[in-house]
Amino acid sequence: MHTPTQRSGTINPPVFYTSAAIIIALVLFASIAPDFAQTFFGAIQDWIMENVSWFYVLTVALILICITVLAVSRFGDIKLGPDHSQPDYSNSSWFSMLFAAGMGIGLMFFGVAEPVMHFLTPPVGDPNTVEAAKEAMKLTFFHWGLHAWSIYAIVALILAFFSYRHGLPLTLRSALYPLIGERIYGPIGHAIDIFAIIGTVLGIATSLGFGVLQINSGFNYLFDIPVKVTVQVVLIIVATGLATLSVVSGLDKGIRRLSETTLVLAVILMLLVLTFGPTAFLFKSYIQNTGSYLSEIINKTFNLYAYEPTDWIGGWTLFYWGWWISWSPFVGMFIARISRGRTIRQFITGVLLVPTGFTLAWMTVFGNSAIDMILNQGMTGLADMVSADSSVALFYFLEYFPFSSLLSFVAVTMVMLFFVTSADSGSMVIDMLASGGNLNTPIWQRVFWASSVGIVAIALLISGGLKALQTVTIASALPFSVVLLASMWGLIKALQLDVTKKELLRYQSGGGSRLGATPRSWQRRLRSMVNFPRRTHVKRFLDEVVTPACNEVADELRKQGFTVEVRSAEGEDKRVQFEVQHDAEVNFLYCVRPRAYVLPDFINQGDEGDEEREERKYFRAEVHLLEGGQDYDVMGWTREEVIEDILNQYEQHMHFLHVVRE
Repeated sequence: MHTPTQRSGTINPPVFYTSAAIIIALVLFASIAPDFAQTFFGAIQDWIMENVSWFYVLTVALILICITVLAVSRFGDIKLGPDHSQPDYSNSSWFSMLFAAGMGIGLMFFGVAEPVMHFLTPPVGDPNTVEAAKEAMKLTFFHWGLHAWSIYAIVALILAFFSYRHGLPLTLRSALYPLIGERIYGPIGHAIDIFAIIGTVLGIATSLGFGVLQINSGFNYLFDIPVKVTVQVVLIIVATGLATLSVVSGLDKGIRRLSETTLVLAVILMLLVLTFGPTAFLFKSYIQNTGSYLSEIINKTFNLYAYEPTDWIGGWTLFYWGWWISWSPFVGMFIARISRGRTIRQFITGVLLVPTGFTLAWMTVFGNSAIDMILNQGMTGLADMVSADSSVALFYFLEYFPFSSLLSFVAVTMVMLFFVTSADSGSMVIDMLASGGNLNTPIWQRVFWASSVGIVAIALLISGGLKALQTVTIASALPFSVVLLASMWGLIKALQLDVTKKELLRYQSGGGSRLGATPRSWQRRLRSMVNFPRRTHVKRFLDEVVTPACNEVADELRKQGFTVEVRSAEGEDKRVQFEVQHDAEVNFLYCVRPRAYVLPDFINQGDEGDEEREERKYFRAEVHLLEGGQDYDVMGWTREEVIEDILNQYEQHMHFLHVVRE
């Protein structure tokens, strides 16, 4: 696959300026005429919910089925990156960032409120009963479980695969490459990225705006801080300032550390509630809730209440599906950014099961505890408080526990940290989209986007236009659902090609000593096996053998009318790269580069000390193709043997192109 010539700047002008203009226009519209804007956009959303709800439900069902099949299929072994790549982050850091960006803030506000609201007003059946309690937890699990994370996972998988495996920009446009090819770099691609930026900015800004209303309510409940716009503006400024510092610090320092800190606090708070609450009951509930959820997942997935018409599904399930889909460009891009080097099976298992497991445990600990208080302990005040103002449900709930002030302080701290992590990860995604996937943008650009989100949130909060733009964000899920289904089809097509090539390459994993290469004498072969060359030896081999071999093949191919490049990199990253251009089809790449290994203990190293022996390494001249490292060494081969290996690999590549054309 090809990428266009890199721009000299870091901004992609059509995307940057167009998205900024549309965002300004929408914010002005919502600010100047908030009531009219809410009525207008609300009518659009109502029409979607009334007439296209079946499409939302079908789309989410197809996404969950697709992501599950990919995990267990032969595609699961493909890496999100070259074959030799390794994950950029440890499992603990990866899970922390997944959790903080994807669900964190929602759990703080809905962990108590949603189960209780379903318990008090179920879609069918009698409220305030044991059956209503069971149904409330099943519905909560349904809304926050596998479906939500499958939406994030499929977007992240599409982006990570095309970016890290095939060198396309880490932006939403790359998802359409199998369908429209190089046109992703034109107006269609620009439109997709503009759509993603607008959705991300408005989604984060409206969440930030509504979130500070809830934080302010919590502060008022705990510390008697007045509920007014001035306090909320200050809270937005503080959250935006912290997010800006985090974004400037970069992914490894700012966002990763904040996410890890927040997850630690979440685990501590959950364990304290579990310990002080009905512990045995909660363990039993978690197992039973999970079993009930899984046993009814198919029925609930496709249940549109067609025979029992109710507004409940529009206010809950369809609202959630629209919200998750509308947020998936932001969360999906962020997950893709942190997931390089994992296999598709590892990726899907991690993104689906780990955050879902933690989310469902959280909902059980807080939701079941709250329902138990109301149903079995007569604490009806909690039910009244949730019905009156769900924003303070968590804080009122914690009042029933020992050390309630400490628990509430931890909860408030977590809410602020979750807002900061959402804002900084969102700003990083917007920055990447506006710069064409560039991961190393200047600081001013990151500051600009982080502060812009805060300014939009403040403008909407003061003018009263938050609800209108939240409605726009959710309504945008409809067109994006169509894009997402097309992208899934493109992903499956690309994975089939990748697997086809991988199977063809498997036949020559042993390199040039097979498939017609000139056989080496057994003495020379033995010497290669017991030789442990230094980096300088491999570099000399690349200069004296591999480079001339590549040049000979290149000269012959040029005579046949092909465009061939032979490039050599010097320094620590020494390598020789041979590339044949195939225009619209996949190029052929053959690269030989040194790779370091620790010297075996059984090698006689003379009088060297322990530290010297520890530092000594040997190097192999390993072959890399477009798919990554092939795990065989050509060090010590002759020029003719290297040429034979290049031809073997190129022959397999040509056969692959022939197969995929059929």
